[in-house]
Amino acid sequence: MNNITIEKLLDVVRCYNEESAEEVKKAYEYASSLHEGQMRQSGEPYISHPLNVAYILAEMHADKDTLCAGLLHDTLEDTDTTKEEIARLFSDDVANMVDGVTKISKLNFSTKQEQNMANTRKIITSMQSDIRIVLVKLADRLHNMRTLQFKSEYKQKENSIETMELFVPMAYQLGAYRIKSELEDLSFKYIDPDGYKKIQAIMNRIEEDSKSCIEEMLGKINEILSAREIPNEVKVRVKNIYGIYKRLQSGRRLSDIHDLISFKIMVEEIDQCYLMLRPIHEVYKPVNGKMKDFICNPKTNKYQSLHTTVFGPDDRLVQMQIRTFDMDKVASFGLATYWDIHKGKARTVMQEELKNKYQFYQSLLEINKVFGDNQEFVYQAKNELFSDKVYVYNSKGEVIELPKGSTPVDFAYRISPDVGNTMVGAIVNDVYVSIDTELKNKDRVIIVTDDLSFGVRQDLLDKAKTTYAKQMIKEFNGKG
Repeated sequence: MNNITIEKLLDVVRCYNEESAEEVKKAYEYASSLHEGQMRQSGEPYISHPLNVAYILAEMHADKDTLCAGLLHDTLEDTDTTKEEIARLFSDDVANMVDGVTKISKLNFSTKQEQNMANTRKIITSMQSDIRIVLVKLADRLHNMRTLQFKSEYKQKENSIETMELFVPMAYQLGAYRIKSELEDLSFKYIDPDGYKKIQAIMNRIEEDSKSCIEEMLGKINEILSAREIPNEVKVRVKNIYGIYKRLQSGRRLSDIHDLISFKIMVEEIDQCYLMLRPIHEVYKPVNGKMKDFICNPKTNKYQSLHTTVFGPDDRLVQMQIRTFDMDKVASFGLATYWDIHKGKARTVMQEELKNKYQFYQSLLEINKVFGDNQEFVYQAKNELFSDKVYVYNSKGEVIELPKGSTPVDFAYRISPDVGNTMVGAIVNDVYVSIDTELKNKDRVIIVTDDLSFGVRQDLLDKAKTTYAKQMIKEFNGKG
């Protein structure tokens, strides 16, 4: 059982947005009256669920309308209120978000699978109109997973598999690592209870055995920071349970996992991140080849940090993550961080950033345009957007994200349709390769073009994996 109350929610809201408290309280009272008499399977009053959803959103410093939508997100499905009534009492934005989050189970579908596919499509595509709908849905799923013990074993596994296939990769794509990691562990717990317990025991042992190492390193790091009078905060993180499981499943030994223990060193300025590297490497020798600069070369979900693996005490390998405080906020909540950074302009900035800087979003738009059938759309979205990825470099050193199995043809069209339409060859890691070569992580790819070539060939369709590349080839050949 949880003990989140409206008073606790309002306390959090007042810490970052005092003027929103009254409207949030109003939304709570309205939702509470609508859900009166309804109970959760845990035996709690139903209002405890939307209250917890709003609290998760408040931890991300969500704006007033999103908090109200979180409190009201189940009212259209489970009560007699209407979208128009919510708009009248609150705002059009709140009503649209609640409508966007609402499940579509009241519509008529011939099969349960058809209903699920349509619902999944609605969740995925809702970010086109308002990314906050997806953030409310992630908070909704997170609380449902936290209270999954009250469901039947069948429902536990069904919800956990859906979470792993849809909500975990969605959280990752938006950069919300904290939510992603918790959803992974909660899902893994029900999908493979024995495996979960085994890895949990390993993690507990790592934490216990690492106490003296962590204590010594914390002392040294604080000495380095204090000597340079750099304002900072240092946190220690042990890799999440599912993260350890995935690495072991890939064939790695426990000793090969270099980020089992990570120190997060947070400072105020970007320059201070780089200034910290030399003194840390002087005290703890770096493992060559394990230094990654995600500040100058961010991940495709905008994650930024310096990573370096060092030889720590007791023959341990330890990862250092050095970043600014703002970078740490982005690392925790991703796109949702703009609530804190841009305040009243956050929604607009979120949509612009999503449109212009998140590579997966353009792929989503193309898949949505090409596939009218819900089942085909969901299949392609899961295979292209929410499956394993490869990250390759263009000639400028920029990271390009592609689905695993992609070829230079997909890469060429991701650069631009003109490059794809005039490609005559590909160079990967300084070697000419066949254009149907499967690309691997960290490959450096250059597309050879010829403006006088006869144009894109129809047989390239078989060598392309992504929807966008296939569609561009079809359009060039007049079959789009």
